[in-house]
Amino acid sequence: MADLSIIRFTIAEDPPARLDKALARDVPEEAALSRSRIAKLLAEGAVTVDGAVATDAKAAVAAGAVVEIAVPQAAESHMEPEAIPLEVVWEDDDLIVIDKPAGMVVHPAPGSPDGTLVNALIHHCGDSLSGVGGAKRPGIVHRIDKDTSGLLVVAKTDRAHQGLAIQFEKHSAERHYFALCHGVPDPNDPRLRGVKGASFETGSVLKIQTLLGRHRTDRQRQAVSFEQGRHAVTRAKVIEAFAGAALVECRLETGRTHQIRVHMAHAGHALIGDPVYGGRRKLSEKTHGARAVTLAANFGRQALHAASLGFTHPATGEKLRFDSPMPPDMAELLSALRG
Repeated sequence: MADLSIIRFTIAEDPPARLDKALARDVPEEAALSRSRIAKLLAEGAVTVDGAVATDAKAAVAAGAVVEIAVPQAAESHMEPEAIPLEVVWEDDDLIVIDKPAGMVVHPAPGSPDGTLVNALIHHCGDSLSGVGGAKRPGIVHRIDKDTSGLLVVAKTDRAHQGLAIQFEKHSAERHYFALCHGVPDPNDPRLRGVKGASFETGSVLKIQTLLGRHRTDRQRQAVSFEQGRHAVTRAKVIEAFAGAALVECRLETGRTHQIRVHMAHAGHALIGDPVYGGRRKLSEKTHGARAVTLAANFGRQALHAASLGFTHPATGEKLRFDSPMPPDMAELLSALRG
């Protein structure tokens, strides 16, 4: 039993009709068990009610019943810890907010088995990872592309993982991005009025609403569709306009893979430096000058930065909001465009 932690508590008055809901309501907060984790422990026979093993999530339970949950120690992750420096914006017992640099993959994958944010977090957090789904690993609830810089929040506990996941699923988390794009999204542009799925809202905010799914021939790309795929909505507002380029603030109503990059390209305003969706567009030296043209041509990634992130803390209920300054490469290009 040394590898088990026994959580013992009593069902309070007026319990919900189902056992699983009663457990989720009354389990001590310090146990940090999510509803999905409780359901899994029930199914595994790790829950007793008044000394009898209970596995039926729909069973009734009476007030005053004594519950014991045998929680195994979180298993070590199969992913290796790596001592990679991290820019930590916020950290507590439940979650951590990171300002990710461009070039870092968030989660290990066949093409990127190590050197990822997850590897760095396993090393950084150590024993403070209480376990997500029974494993000592950080809970990734949203991602940003390898070559996109900026903010993301990661859960350190099972409870925080579920609470954050619900917010991202319901689109209640706030996410703003800064992007440098080709051209200037203009409500007076007749071309844009002819782009299916594109419209303008009050304040000259460009709204792009389509379906997004895998490209038919290139599985590494996403593609706009109006017949099949996942609902996606992006809003973009021009913050600063130049001749043939703009700094825009993009807000996500949904969070699909490559969403901003695909939507801006669909609207005819692909991001500067985007190797996948940017096409062969170049800045004009006559308009912008040699420095800006050179910087844009050699920009090693899509000019996209996750600049702000807001959500409700899943354990305390506190409203949190974080901002990240423009990264040096985008700041330098922006300065050249202004110059």
